[in-house]
Amino acid sequence: MSGQVAVISALTFALNPRVARAALAAGISYFDLTEDVETTRVVRTLAGAARPGQVFVPQCGLAPGFVGIVANHLAHKFEKLDSLFLRVGALPEFPTNSLKYNLTWSTDGLINEYCNPCDVIHEGKRQEFWPLEGFEHLSIDGVEYEAFSTSGGLGTLCESFEGRVRELNYKTIRYTGHRDRMLFLLDELRLRDRRALLKEILENAVPRTLQDVVVIFCTATGQRDGQMVQLWDARKIYHQKHGHEVWSAIQVTTAASICAVLDLHVHGQLPSTGFVKQEQIDFETFLANRFGQNYVGPGVTLNTR
Repeated sequence: MSGQVAVISALTFALNPRVARAALAAGISYFDLTEDVETTRVVRTLAGAARPGQVFVPQCGLAPGFVGIVANHLAHKFEKLDSLFLRVGALPEFPTNSLKYNLTWSTDGLINEYCNPCDVIHEGKRQEFWPLEGFEHLSIDGVEYEAFSTSGGLGTLCESFEGRVRELNYKTIRYTGHRDRMLFLLDELRLRDRRALLKEILENAVPRTLQDVVVIFCTATGQRDGQMVQLWDARKIYHQKHGHEVWSAIQVTTAASICAVLDLHVHGQLPSTGFVKQEQIDFETFLANRFGQNYVGPGVTLNTR
């Protein structure tokens, strides 16, 4: 790594600390895509020894990542913030199996977010909820979905908004019926405690697809001009063709996020040293970036209020 500007780790979360330690020793900046809470804690500790100009920026994907930037943008539109709810799903465009799901990203990451505790702020206090709880129904553009708590999607938002918001949570969006089938696998078949076997079953039985859609629905409620107001940011991003290749929506959004953040760092538009949270990145600056424009360009259905 010596002599390079930065390293991007797209490895499974368990390997990221090794890459971060190597980056620290080489004096170069570090970026990753992890959703794993403990991995981020390790990276943050390492960042405490960063040299001037060396940054450590984990969680640079979609969620955590872009949604943290959106959340901070919405929050600053209120005189007093009450609630901040983030909902994200990477879904097959054409579901055909009983799970109504196809594998579109890391199976390890998927299992991690379905099995690990979920950070929230509830009634003004930081807490941990069980994954797959907090079940709700929602409708976006006439399509019915369900959502439930999963781990890691908030990144460092609970820390940043503690004392500033009454309710803050993240939930994964799925087509209706998915959660009940996952609960059967995780609880009744006890695969929650046999993650290697669960991974083998999913990867052998659930097909992968590039024909997907990323659904983002973030809402913020609070006091503004003496009234209780709700603002929202909703986006649907579809799989796209780049050159002669088809890129899945989750590939587009993930790559766009981490490339934009790295580009902003190179051009001096991020904090210059140490640990950088996603919510420290300016929303408008991110979207104006040549890579961030993938969140507003062709292949994106956008609604904001």
